[in-house]
Amino acid sequence: MPEPSHRRRMLVLAICCMSLLIVSLDTTALNVALPSMQRQLHTSTSGLQWTIDAYTLVLASLLMLAGSTGDRIGRKRVFIAGLIVFTVGSALCSVAPNLEALVAFRMVQAVGGSMLNPVAMSIITNTFTDPRERARAIGVWGAVVGLSMAAGPLVGGLLVDSVGWRSIFWVNLPVGLAALLLTLRYIPESRAPKARRPDPVGQVLVIALFGSLTYAIIEAPNAGFAAVLPFAGVALAALAGLLWYEPRRDEPLIDLRFFGSVPFSGATVIAMSAFASLGGFLFLSTLYLQNVRGLDALHAGLWMLPMAVPMFLLAPVSGRLVGSFGPRVPLLIAGVAMTTSAVLFAAFEAETSNNTLLLGYVLFGIGFGFVNAPITNTAVSGMPRSQAGVAAAVASTSRQLGMTLGVAVIGAVLAAGVGESSYRAVFVSAASPGWWVIAGCGLLVLVLGALTSGAWARGTAVRTAERLESPELRQAADLSA
Repeated sequence: MPEPSHRRRMLVLAICCMSLLIVSLDTTALNVALPSMQRQLHTSTSGLQWTIDAYTLVLASLLMLAGSTGDRIGRKRVFIAGLIVFTVGSALCSVAPNLEALVAFRMVQAVGGSMLNPVAMSIITNTFTDPRERARAIGVWGAVVGLSMAAGPLVGGLLVDSVGWRSIFWVNLPVGLAALLLTLRYIPESRAPKARRPDPVGQVLVIALFGSLTYAIIEAPNAGFAAVLPFAGVALAALAGLLWYEPRRDEPLIDLRFFGSVPFSGATVIAMSAFASLGGFLFLSTLYLQNVRGLDALHAGLWMLPMAVPMFLLAPVSGRLVGSFGPRVPLLIAGVAMTTSAVLFAAFEAETSNNTLLLGYVLFGIGFGFVNAPITNTAVSGMPRSQAGVAAAVASTSRQLGMTLGVAVIGAVLAAGVGESSYRAVFVSAASPGWWVIAGCGLLVLVLGALTSGAWARGTAVRTAERLESPELRQAADLSA
């Protein structure tokens, strides 16, 4: 199959980035709308958590299935299905009559979203075969996350103040339709040389693990630990089942051999930590700016710009650094900046002063701007191209699971601290433990970034790739090329 031209590769990258934009924009814009939704739908803090986590939970549960399905039946086909389902789900969310319906329709959205990001990353990986060019492409991919951060709060705030929170979901409709038409015309079909069989048992265990764990965390402050203990037990049993069952399958949903690569394992944990920080940061910031400071949605979005702009500007810089020097420097910068930002809020109540609030937002934006490109590049660069969809899906799953757990844990900590008190009176002190959790996540990014990016770690990645790609697979890949 001939190598696509540079112009065609850039067009493929742009179309894939459109899918990332609507998925990311949806989350960031919706965060600004949470207080408005809380008032109109008469819901509690846990209800707000579910509007975010119902989406990220389903997304995390299905990403690996979507990645392997794309490798098996065709990435373009799965990508098109994802665009259709996501766009329909967005339309349904915009007319949800109550919280329960909104949560259900958010889950429909997530089914579509699960077919977009890992499949798009697999398309990019197979389109940009040169490692340096791929790293730069992934840097652009990361910049789109920054763009959604910059545009999401502003677009969401403007829409909430002028039309209402339902209009946030309307933004996805024209972008999703445009991406669908362009995909039909320009995206080439591709699949793995050797098709992977479905793993229904592994998929059920993943859903049981993520769902029961998230439910236990979110509902613990309201229902009590005794009531959620059975769900924690289900999560533990599902994890044990995955560790026992998956290595015994020839083609598992989660190939545990991937984790023999220290950079891959590090990227997985770093992704969870970084996105847990992001989920918690957005959740606390939105509620503070609107429910404590009394800002409207638009002005709350403007306050988040000092965090969003560095994310947008530094993501491609991070991609170039990874392409030229490897992932260590961006990860160390990210870990230091994110940890320092969270400590400002946890130990020094940065939100109570405009200057320190601004500094905390800028530092977090710098840290998150540097973290995304090394995660993605490390996850896919050492793996055989035949495994690109699954490897990218594991990285994407780690992001969404991190976001889910970040909102669940930090929201639960906040709810326990606020209790029956007034938000305005106790929010800063109630949020402090949540900020310390975010600081711990940033520190984990720093430590793992240093430990998993050296020569020894790269050696484990090479050996893992050799074990993953059998002679038959290498021959099939050569023939397909």
